Amino acid sequence: MPEKHKVPRTTELEFGGTLGALCLPVLLPLTVLYLLLSCRTPDASLLPPPPLPPLAQLWLPETLLLLLGWGALQGGLYHSPSAVPGGVAEGMVLRDGSRLKYPINGFSALLITGGILSVALHCGLPLGYIHDHMLPLAVSAGIISLTLSLLLYLKSLCAPASAIAPGGNTGNPLYDFFMGHELNPRIGSFDLKYFCELRPGLIGWVLINLAMLMKEVELRGSPSLAMILVNAFQLLYVVDALWNEEAVLTTMDIVQDGFGFMLAFGDLAWVPFTYSLQAHFLVTHPRELSALGATAIAALNALGYFIFRRANSEKNLFRRDPSAPRVSGLETIATATGKRLLVSGWWGFVRHPNYLGDLMMALAWSLPCGLSHLLPYFYVLYFAALLVHREARDERQCLRKYGLAWERYCERVPYRIIPYLY
Repeated sequence: MPEKHKVPRTTELEFGGTLGALCLPVLLPLTVLYLLLSCRTPDASLLPPPPLPPLAQLWLPETLLLLLGWGALQGGLYHSPSAVPGGVAEGMVLRDGSRLKYPINGFSALLITGGILSVALHCGLPLGYIHDHMLPLAVSAGIISLTLSLLLYLKSLCAPASAIAPGGNTGNPLYDFFMGHELNPRIGSFDLKYFCELRPGLIGWVLINLAMLMKEVELRGSPSLAMILVNAFQLLYVVDALWNEEAVLTTMDIVQDGFGFMLAFGDLAWVPFTYSLQAHFLVTHPRELSALGATAIAALNALGYFIFRRANSEKNLFRRDPSAPRVSGLETIATATGKRLLVSGWWGFVRHPNYLGDLMMALAWSLPCGLSHLLPYFYVLYFAALLVHREARDERQCLRKYGLAWERYCERVPYRIIPYLY
């Protein structure tokens, strides 16, 4: 077993430390089941909690095989030809000075998946099966996530010191299992964290949304305007993520966090089964939407997407080429590390303009479900909490990294996400 005493121990614990690492692997799966069960009740009420169905309705071996097959398909497409020239990107510099290579072909994987699905639907694939078996599918996704997390932790015990995640090296097996002990676990050139981050769960989210639309067609003869908007908005979000796949290589998930239960469950179970909640809700609780209301909601989503995309593009361009005409005139603050902090443009507006766009889009995804139920707004509330927590983590890291330069930046840009409010 490799020596790990030279690797700095993690001292700042996230997500409630050991208590959080003990409770969250239980609470998160229960939350997914709670939301899915609530979606199917006549009044979609969150209280009292819906009764738990018998085991036969929660566990079906065929759903486990179905998800394993889905993962195998996406794993095969991971090695498919890229949709962009070059097809390979380098990650950030690692502790040992190396840089891992990643295939940039998520968008082509989405297109190929769509082509396969189109043929299957033409041949009579009963996509409504997904709606009818959401509970056992979610349970199977949880089982796969837990099994993968255990295998990842065992693998990490044999990983070299340079591969250990800075945020998952406490020496507490429970916490390190939850946060992820190894930063970039790989089988050969197959990067497990990078694959799970953008492939089976994210594309699966689109598939579940489409299944809900098909179920609505089965029940009512045609999809509602509300369902079409939810599908279109969220498809745009996924297409954007996969088209700009290289940008994920600089995110906290890839650079800082190890691959453990937190990310494995989030990628494979939480994202596809909770992010699709609005479409799921509309199957059982249809909503009429006027043309004016649809136009206003679409405008909100478009504005949120514009802010989100422009802010991210500005940051990524500045990192790649600060002399590019679009960013060369922006004002910056020098740091002791040699990097510069943007204090004009989108990043001089608020510290996290991409989060502002994200929240506007999240609200637009829920509004087609009407205002009479809280359940479709779970994503907005959860995502707001997630972004505030992530922003706080980012602030602490930037303060440690940039010191006085970061303090000057915060003085120049006082608002974190929402101008004049937060």
